[in-house]
Amino acid sequence: MRRVLKTALWAYSVVAVTAATVDDCPGYTLSNLVQSQSSWAADLTLGGDACNVYGTDISDLKLLVEYQTDSRLHVKIYDAQEQVYQIPKTTLSPPTGQDGSSTENSSDLVFSYTENPFSFAVQRRSNQETLFNSSGLIFESQYVRLRTSLPLDPFIYGLGEDSDSFRRETNNYTRTLWNVGVSMLPAHSNLYGSHPIYIEMRNGTAHGVFLFNSNGMDIKINQTEEDGQYLEYNTIGGVLDFYFLAGPSPADVSRQYAGVVGTPAQQSYWTYGFHQCKYGYQDVMMVAEVVYNYSQAQIPLETMWTDIDYMDLRRTWTLDPDRFPLHKMQELVSYLHDHQQHYIVMVDPPVSLNDSDSYNKALSSDSFLRNSNGSIFVGTMWPGAVSYIDWYHPNAESFWTGQIASFFDENDGVNVDGLWIDMNDPQNFCDYPCADPVQSAIDNDNPPAPPAVRTTWPSLPGFPADFQPPTSGAVENAATSISQRSIISAASAKATGNMTGLPGRDLNNPPYAISNDLGPLYTGSIWPDLVGYGNYVSYDTHNLFASGMIAYTQQGLLKRRPNERPFIISRSTFAGDGRKAGHWTGDNGSEWAQYLISIWQNMEFASIFQIPTVGADVCGFNLNTTESLCARWAMLGAWYPFYRNHADITANFQEFYRWPLVTAAAQKAIQTRFALIDYFYTAFAQQTVDGSPTTIIPLFFQYPNDQATYNISYQFFFGPSVLVSPVTVENSTSVDLYLPEDIFYDYWTGKQINGTGSTITLDNITYTDIPVHIRGGSILPRRLHTDTVNTTAQLRNQDFEFVVAPDVQGKATGNLYLDDGLSIKPESSLLSLTFDNGNLAVAGSFGYSVDVRVVSVTVLGQGNGTSFGESYSLNRTLNAAWSTKLYGQ
Repeated sequence: MRRVLKTALWAYSVVAVTAATVDDCPGYTLSNLVQSQSSWAADLTLGGDACNVYGTDISDLKLLVEYQTDSRLHVKIYDAQEQVYQIPKTTLSPPTGQDGSSTENSSDLVFSYTENPFSFAVQRRSNQETLFNSSGLIFESQYVRLRTSLPLDPFIYGLGEDSDSFRRETNNYTRTLWNVGVSMLPAHSNLYGSHPIYIEMRNGTAHGVFLFNSNGMDIKINQTEEDGQYLEYNTIGGVLDFYFLAGPSPADVSRQYAGVVGTPAQQSYWTYGFHQCKYGYQDVMMVAEVVYNYSQAQIPLETMWTDIDYMDLRRTWTLDPDRFPLHKMQELVSYLHDHQQHYIVMVDPPVSLNDSDSYNKALSSDSFLRNSNGSIFVGTMWPGAVSYIDWYHPNAESFWTGQIASFFDENDGVNVDGLWIDMNDPQNFCDYPCADPVQSAIDNDNPPAPPAVRTTWPSLPGFPADFQPPTSGAVENAATSISQRSIISAASAKATGNMTGLPGRDLNNPPYAISNDLGPLYTGSIWPDLVGYGNYVSYDTHNLFASGMIAYTQQGLLKRRPNERPFIISRSTFAGDGRKAGHWTGDNGSEWAQYLISIWQNMEFASIFQIPTVGADVCGFNLNTTESLCARWAMLGAWYPFYRNHADITANFQEFYRWPLVTAAAQKAIQTRFALIDYFYTAFAQQTVDGSPTTIIPLFFQYPNDQATYNISYQFFFGPSVLVSPVTVENSTSVDLYLPEDIFYDYWTGKQINGTGSTITLDNITYTDIPVHIRGGSILPRRLHTDTVNTTAQLRNQDFEFVVAPDVQGKATGNLYLDDGLSIKPESSLLSLTFDNGNLAVAGSFGYSVDVRVVSVTVLGQGNGTSFGESYSLNRTLNAAWSTKLYGQ
């Protein structure tokens, strides 16, 4: 469809900003209330003279209140004519309406309001505590504000992505949400993703607030003598679309949030193995060397990754013909697959103007983002001058999935096992206004000159004898050959449709400037005034760019392998993206502080943002790591859901086998991870069903009544039962760890420790140690003989033991989920393990047969534990035996 701009159709106009302040704004008056047992609707009318502080006050608004469930309240304030931008339902469609059972009288949350000036409050029914108390409503064409009062020094978590403290600061703090690509994870900077959800803890109870808004925003948390403690939303567009989540436990809030944005995608079993990558592997032979060296060092390597090095002059959908020729890449992938290993490469979103095949396909599909005058937008990125896909265009899916199908074809392409998508914040290297992106690319050496082709390679036993790349061949510089390409213009955008954005806005330099760490909105990114299909502009959809790329990448992988779970790791994310992808926390640094940051970032994404497939670049991406830091990080990273070593091209090589100490740490870490993969796989499966935070869990989720846990950022639960307490002081061999009032067992020795709600110190924590404790009341399924396997495929043939860690009453429970580890809708078994009065009973559903056995049961609490050695098959045909068999002390 051609796009025609018809400014005469605009329903609103924007006047010049006056000298008024937010204190001059009159607020709104409620009228025409229509009320039922489960929903309210009303009009909101501007209560006086417009203040027009950051645009034009919108005079007529609508209020919608829905008691959707007894624990979820939906409150939406939007413009009466519904022209203000709202998130497209094709990206994320949260629930609307009611479930039929919840009413104003049954809900855990109670909505009340003041008519003039309009404000509203949300209270908890059980104790009449006010959870949200709005004031100061301003609704303008480019600025929407709302404030809520809070208790003094509140315990608030979420509102990311960033590298600040886990618990949000409470005084003069601003959390800006505007996706940007930055390195080294600077403090108080907005980072790659936007997740406007927070959990607040109050005296053992939790509630959550989710603002369904993708526009740039500043969320301010402050306390002043005049205003007290408050949280304030300042958005540069969109509507106020709130979901209030009653809890009352933090785990309940997480489940309720999953009910709004969706539950996370289930991952294949193999994805929990160890992964290796580096930006700077010079050629396919160097990649093969790394695979071989890991094997020689006896460090199990599950998946090999390749950064943009494999591309021809950094152009997505190309292979460097000299360094990564297709036939050698196919030999590498075949070798990995023959050894039950996997391979993944990076894919960047823009299309190079010098890749005529890909560019012409995208051009023919008409799926490029366009300037406001209708011409195709051109920026610069790694390959030089590029254009960007408009993910809302109806042809974008066929273009993107077609590229995936052809380039990664099983027979004619590179048969990868998943995709790594990067730079989708989205990044653009050409500074605004970038009059000549082609010349800018040349001036900035994008793409850079390729490294010299190597002429000698080490011997790699086990690889094909002819596994050698060619030694000659010149490569054309893309930046010098695109200057003559003409950019085909198209008609400008069509008139605004429903909920696609107000006219007349200053999109590149809005009057309210959010605290974007990079400066103006266009800095380091595509322009906010770019126009997509349906008249969506990047100003509104910027934070959703990665969501479109994730969705079509998933579709592309499903078309390649329709019955397998797609594996996608994305740098940029928005609410709900966990339904389709995982996340790595971006370009961190080889610094102790960033080792620490990674701990709570994993908790935040897994337990609050519902993206539990998360990990950080182990040993750090930027700068040069050290042997001691890398050893500590190898031990810590094994407790991330996604475990990958990755470094920048400017950093030294940091593969685990390069230092004896790191080798030893990695071997122990991976063996331990292998032992507990099925325990964690079971926990992860539960989160995909109902959103239960069962993967990487903060202590206060498990002990919400223990306020001492509210400030703990560096201890976490790996699954519901295993407490991990890493070393937190650089060059130290001691750990100060907090143990709540509960029974714990040292994972390594089985020794019982009675937690008293205090901090204890453990000494002599070597660089191949990490304190781990099993929570009393748990049963862990654990694989045996993990030191004898090199891949998760081999691991699946290992027998189990059940480790019983009784609570104070001598009881324990656990689960074991089994399936083929790969299929989207697999047959499965779910075993329920119960220990009581010295007896262990195993029951459950048996739909998946396995050829392994449970060969022992170890009950902790008597020295290092008492073991029983009877062997029972996990085959479903022995259901009756499992249901009746008891192991007695």
